Amino acid sequence: MPADDAESAAARVLHLDHTAVAGGAELALARMLSAGPPWRPFLLTPPTTGPAFDHLDGAVGRAVTGIPQPAGVSSGRRGATIAAAVSLIVQAAATRVHPAFRTADLVDANSARSAAYGALAVTLSRRPFVVHLRDTVDQAALGGVGHRIMSRLVLPRADGVVANSQTTLQTALPYLRERAATAVIPSASGLRAPSAVPAAREPGPLRIGMLARIDPWKGQELLIEAFASAFVDDTVLELAGSAPFGHDTHRDELRLLAERLGIADRLVMLGHVEDIDALLTRWDIAVQCSTRAEPLGQNVLQYLSAGRAVIVADEGGPVEWVQHRVNGLRVPPRDVGALAAALQALAADPALRERLATGAAATPGLLTDAEVARAHARFYAEVLHRHATHAKRGLTASARE
Repeated sequence: MPADDAESAAARVLHLDHTAVAGGAELALARMLSAGPPWRPFLLTPPTTGPAFDHLDGAVGRAVTGIPQPAGVSSGRRGATIAAAVSLIVQAAATRVHPAFRTADLVDANSARSAAYGALAVTLSRRPFVVHLRDTVDQAALGGVGHRIMSRLVLPRADGVVANSQTTLQTALPYLRERAATAVIPSASGLRAPSAVPAAREPGPLRIGMLARIDPWKGQELLIEAFASAFVDDTVLELAGSAPFGHDTHRDELRLLAERLGIADRLVMLGHVEDIDALLTRWDIAVQCSTRAEPLGQNVLQYLSAGRAVIVADEGGPVEWVQHRVNGLRVPPRDVGALAAALQALAADPALRERLATGAAATPGLLTDAEVARAHARFYAEVLHRHATHAKRGLTASARE
């Protein structure tokens, strides 16, 4: 075992998350903790419902403490802001007094809200604090209040930051102290070991798909409009993903949009899908077209690993992975016409689809969940080493005084 892995293997890491709803951050953490991480993990959440962590019971230490936490950091409304502040303080106190905190060597916050109460909990403690960033640090992603909390409270206290892309990390750097460690590690996305040959397509009509939770900014509306503009034949559009965080109404609006555009009989809304590998094998073209810059897009990594012909919006984290006409196509973001043209181009050219699919399967840097866990182990070891070195220097300076 390498020295850094050996050091982290002895470490007790307290993982914080504010919800068990199966969002991207929660699924990524669950996958990583299921992959046999080389440290001693413990997961601490407030009272919450959701399936994200259910399969960890018995394999990873897990406990519930504090009070339920709403999604996000704050809505920005005065009453909601005050309520959010109170709930953060209560949750921070409950976290601080929990036995898992007192025995932890390192505290790792997996979401923006858990980072907020985690930052309060570690204040005046000797616990190094790691923050996972899966959204860019700006008002568009976090809201005004959320951005202020992240930039003024959370990141200045962080001993380490794990970002899911260089795009995400760059937005955090202005708020970090000089000694904070940083790393770009893609979220655990359930990827298998890469294959040089993409899976053969199933017979039947051309299938286009998007794998993403139903959310206004994820771009399902944009894709439905582009699909309706591009195809009048039997081509099928499949949307895979549940509607967590109160977006049931938007899911209904998408169905109504498909009816208005005359494609309701060719739109399949699959809801949450467990077997991602089988799902992606059916698709000829896989799309990411978020309406604001996507920090990473776990779906993009899943598309590439599965060897699909991929279309992504030409901004944010996905462009760190997709080279235009090498392992996918990049289209101007928020442009229905450009997306429709890209869909038509791929539909009309099976040879291009095959070439891009082969390039996708050969994309360098795609990591299995176990490899993601090992990358985290190395990062935790670096944070612990830096923290110990800083503490030792502080003691030496005090002795000299």
